[in-house]
Amino acid sequence: MSRKSLILVTALPLALTACGDKPYDPRGVDHDETLLSVSATGESEVRPDEAFFQVGINSWSNSAGKASAANTVDIEKVVAALTAAGVPEKDIQTRTVGIQKLDWGPKKGQFQASNVVAVTVRDIDKAGAAVTAATEAGANVLSGPDLRISDSEKAANAAYGEAFKAAKARAQAYADAADMEISRTLSIRDGGGGQGNRYIPGAPPPPVAAIQTSNDMAMPEQGGGRIMPGQTTSRVSVQVDFALRPK
Repeated sequence: MSRKSLILVTALPLALTACGDKPYDPRGVDHDETLLSVSATGESEVRPDEAFFQVGINSWSNSAGKASAANTVDIEKVVAALTAAGVPEKDIQTRTVGIQKLDWGPKKGQFQASNVVAVTVRDIDKAGAAVTAATEAGANVLSGPDLRISDSEKAANAAYGEAFKAAKARAQAYADAADMEISRTLSIRDGGGGQGNRYIPGAPPPPVAAIQTSNDMAMPEQGGGRIMPGQTTSRVSVQVDFALRPK
């Protein structure tokens, strides 16, 4: 009997302590805080500094061997013109090589040999000259150029910084209106976004569709011309949870 009484007396302070503990809130806020979730977007603009395009040769002949031989000679002329225009061989990559017999059109029955290379011009001011050089060398296949940012991550990070600043400013507006103050930042979720024609994935599925635009420009077969890089916009979104407390 005395042993049972001793156990009850010993356990009582423990029970009182447990009752005094603050209940756990999975949202991360304390009992005197208010959760505020804010979504915001941020943008940064950067001048593209690279150009990417594809250029090649289609050759036709009554025999597969002749079409292939002519194609090999012609694509070598195009590659030589590109290197003379300042494009190193490491920035010229074969994309497609093939030969087929045509079963339709004005060249029905002939063989068509194709060779297309991808070209990266790392000095965008020389991109127009590279396109012109390739077409003047006889290229009859051309797509692009696609204007790019070499350090795309740096441009995206600048936009994310702006997005968080916007989220915090919005949270401050809520706090001022409610006569409260921002206690701390609980979580930051990456919503992804877009950078020109490049999709930037977020950590969770993006809350809104990424805005994408195309920098591709239709170019005439006979030459390139002046390329105006303009500005590429990086646009991203974040969702931030803040804890507010009374002033």
